[in-house]
Amino acid sequence: MSLNSIFQYFVPKDKKVFFPLFEQASNNVVAMAVILVEAVNSNNFVNREELFKQIDKLENKGDEITHQIYLELGKNFITPFDREDIHALATAIDDVADYIQGAANRMSLYRIDDFNEHIRKLSELILQASQDLEKAVRELKDLRNVRNIADSCIRINSVENQADYVFDRAVADLFLYETDAIRLIKYKEILAALETATDRCEDAANVMESILVKNA
Repeated sequence: MSLNSIFQYFVPKDKKVFFPLFEQASNNVVAMAVILVEAVNSNNFVNREELFKQIDKLENKGDEITHQIYLELGKNFITPFDREDIHALATAIDDVADYIQGAANRMSLYRIDDFNEHIRKLSELILQASQDLEKAVRELKDLRNVRNIADSCIRINSVENQADYVFDRAVADLFLYETDAIRLIKYKEILAALETATDRCEDAANVMESILVKNA
């Protein structure tokens, strides 16, 4: 095999192979967040359980997309930006999905039927952050609209700060007013998973800001 043939083996047939996968992953997270918001605003137990099952299926789909990104990273010698950034972004998006699913799973397993204002607010903030994440990811493929990516990242950071405040207020209320220790633990674990999902959105935003700096 000639040196040129060897080199061609490592060159991706489509240098933008990663971008459709990132878009699929971010779209999947938005879909999960939409269902989460619907679930915590539903008073129908059977309907909620069906929504939680949908979240499980989407999380599995997200795992498959992330695995495909890792496979492409291993196959392709040339990448659109730094390999560590591709890995970090894929991991952060996958983590958002994991924590959405984790929160939903706890709600189901703990038989929570009273979704207070804090749980609903954190769910809405996850959806906001996910939508901005999706917008930023869509702009990555050509890096022409740097301002749009930066603005989305700034909004994600703002949402994460709001989620921190809601989480702190929610935990404070639990310790002030909840007298059932088991119920307190259940709610605190759910709230923590929801808040962490916004942290992972911020992680993804930080990776994209790093990509912007490196490609400026």
